[in-house]
Amino acid sequence: MQIAVVFDSAGTLLSMYRVAKDILHGQLLPGIETTTLTFSSHDRVLVVLPVRSKSIIAAPPDMLLSTYLVDNDIGFGVSCTRKVTTADEVGDVLYTDRHALVADLQECIKDVWHVCKRESILTLNSGAIVNMAQKGIEFTITTGGSPFPGAKETITALHRMGVPTFIASGDRSAKLERMADHLGIPRDRVYGVATPSVKAQIVVDLKQEYDRVVMVGDGINDLSAMLAADLAILTEQQPGDRPAELYGVAQHVIKRVDEVVAIVQEMLAHHD
Repeated sequence: MQIAVVFDSAGTLLSMYRVAKDILHGQLLPGIETTTLTFSSHDRVLVVLPVRSKSIIAAPPDMLLSTYLVDNDIGFGVSCTRKVTTADEVGDVLYTDRHALVADLQECIKDVWHVCKRESILTLNSGAIVNMAQKGIEFTITTGGSPFPGAKETITALHRMGVPTFIASGDRSAKLERMADHLGIPRDRVYGVATPSVKAQIVVDLKQEYDRVVMVGDGINDLSAMLAADLAILTEQQPGDRPAELYGVAQHVIKRVDEVVAIVQEMLAHHD
């Protein structure tokens, strides 16, 4: 039997620290779960911005963030949303926002640097939550992460068993590839800036190639992929509350990512 294992990235393979800046209220929200924040409103769209942190820090803090994005020809990727919308519609709001400043994103980046310490950060991503009803940027966001203890060993063990591993994540592809290199996952098995529906489609496509596809995730944006998988594993290694729907679809709930190895071993042994 051929088995493939698909991992979410942030909170599943990576221990994450996330911070958001509430633009309207001028409030920093440390330790926030950004996907839950996004899914709490049908009008919110979480976008990933391929910006360099040092470039943002060097930019004028009083410049509109939208002006910085336009002037530097910065694109975006939709990470997750509950609202059916087009990229053009999201871009129209993102690039014409008149409220969020470069300083708001600078504050997020500096907070992540302070909490995570620069030398321990393997991935750092910035983005924003766009509110389509308010027609503006509602939150700026930065996340920093490094592999959970046992993550690299888990990937190595699965590969030695002949089980290929994949990453499907809402994070930036370039940052995911760097993390995949560290973990030993081939870059052609890394899918970045994947919305919940794209994650589910990745699982569906892999089911055409493999007898069983396992999805390992930790957040509400993994729900569709978990439903599409032959076996869904929910990991609680990242601290925080999780929606009840995830527990309803998961066949296994684990505390550490390395527990995936024993589950896959049991699947192979049961087949034999």
